[in-house]
Amino acid sequence: QVQLVESGGGLVQPGGSLSLSCAASGFTFSSYAMSWYRQAPGKDRELVAIIASALFSTDYADSVKGRFTISRDNSKNTVYLQMNSLKPEDTAVYYCNAAGRLGARPMSYWGQGTQVTVSS
Repeated sequence: QVQLVESGGGLVQPGGSLSLSCAASGFTFSSYAMSWYRQAPGKDRELVAIIASALFSTDYADSVKGRFTISRDNSKNTVYLQMNSLKPEDTAVYYCNAAGRLGARPMSYWGQGTQVTVSS
């Protein structure tokens, strides 16, 4: 059974930092691109950061470039999101996503989300 379990969310003051983790199981983690999305109230879910399965290349939304860092540890089946210099507009539910293939079939898995609130 596929599971993606996020952790590390919480309340932080503007300018602060949080580190999110997403522990994966039930699929070949090293073969999947991993990403973080977020969804603020009344807004669409948006891609925050992605890290490829091979070479670990990364990409970020313009709004978080220079502040957020995505990384992965294939030995622990875990992807991370280090968030620095947090702003109130970063407030959202953050979701972990795994994208890959099972044979020829594209697969996409989601975690349950973790709340991040940036407020003084």
